[in-house]
Amino acid sequence: MKRKEKKRTPSEAGRYSYLKNTRKENKIQSNLFKKTFLSSLPPKNLTTPPNDGERVSANWKRLQETFKSSQMTNKQEPNGPSHERKDKASQNAHQSSVSKAKTDSGPKAKHGTVDPKAKRPFAADAKQPAAAAGRKSHLKANGKQAAKKRKVEAKESKPPEVDIWFDDVDPDDIEATMGAEAAEIMRKRQGVCKKATANMLVKENSFEGLTRVVAMDCEMVGVGPHGEDSILARVSLVNHFGKCIYDKYVKPSEFVTDYRTAVSGIRPKDIAEGEDVATVRKEVADILHGRIVVGHAIHNDFKVLLLDHPKKKIRDTQKYKPFKTMTKTKRPSLRVLCEAVLNVKVQQGEHSSVQDAQAAMRLYTLVRKQWEADIKAGAAERGQKRKPKPPENGKTRPGAGSSS
Repeated sequence: MKRKEKKRTPSEAGRYSYLKNTRKENKIQSNLFKKTFLSSLPPKNLTTPPNDGERVSANWKRLQETFKSSQMTNKQEPNGPSHERKDKASQNAHQSSVSKAKTDSGPKAKHGTVDPKAKRPFAADAKQPAAAAGRKSHLKANGKQAAKKRKVEAKESKPPEVDIWFDDVDPDDIEATMGAEAAEIMRKRQGVCKKATANMLVKENSFEGLTRVVAMDCEMVGVGPHGEDSILARVSLVNHFGKCIYDKYVKPSEFVTDYRTAVSGIRPKDIAEGEDVATVRKEVADILHGRIVVGHAIHNDFKVLLLDHPKKKIRDTQKYKPFKTMTKTKRPSLRVLCEAVLNVKVQQGEHSSVQDAQAAMRLYTLVRKQWEADIKAGAAERGQKRKPKPPENGKTRPGAGSSS
């Protein structure tokens, strides 16, 4: 029984006929494509390598013919001034390669004769030196471009001075966040040179002996139940130029309960074989005798040494009034003074009595002339107040008559 076909509407019939036609066209096109593709493939006998010598020579001849045909097609390109120049250049290159091949291989032929055994070079061999030269020039150009790009990137990586606009930030903080170059720019703007602390506090190539002015600092350790009491652990003295003239550890006379290493820098091994406290006290007293002594809160150092010194020969940087007004504190610390006045950082970790004495001396030498002038002026004022006033018009004081 044949299946009855459904009746189609005119629109469905048209659509069905259209699909049939397109399928037929696609089949025709695919068949044509297969025929053309198969015809373009090389014959099977060329794919297998030749075994006989005759077949090898035949293949070699075919290869030469293909090279000649390619040369002929290159020569038959449209004529013009630029193409003529290119043809001449290729001919010259071909002639030079031929002459080189002749000179290199075998004995030279006579003038006006041609050696029949000499092999003619292919066009590909003539083009090889030109291609190699072009490749080298291309590599050189790429290398130069890469070097230029690196220079540009290096220039861009350097922070320009215009970008750094903040003036109240510590250059060390800038170095930690933005790098050394940005910090160097900031130091140049502020007129600050980044030098070692020792170079800023000590004068190079200076006198290393005793001077009329010396600076002193002491380190202490804690004794007692909670380490609240202090005893001497180290004494350091520097001269007027910051050179160390005395530095000794002191053997403790009592049991140490707190070495205060984080602040004092003293460890048990430092003072275990130290000098006797009486010997150190005598040596320090001999050095300080008759000299001006500089220090920071120096009354604490004299107290732990059990020494006394004339008040007029003591220069305490903590009590100097201009330093107080500069830091806006009644008792400025040595670290704050050095940062504000010298722009030098001290006491960043464990303290060093030598460095603290050098810092106090540098603060004093910076304002020495003004400081000494203020002391002389104050002494003159006090002298005038103490003098009694002379009697007016030769009159004696009342009650100062002679007894009869």
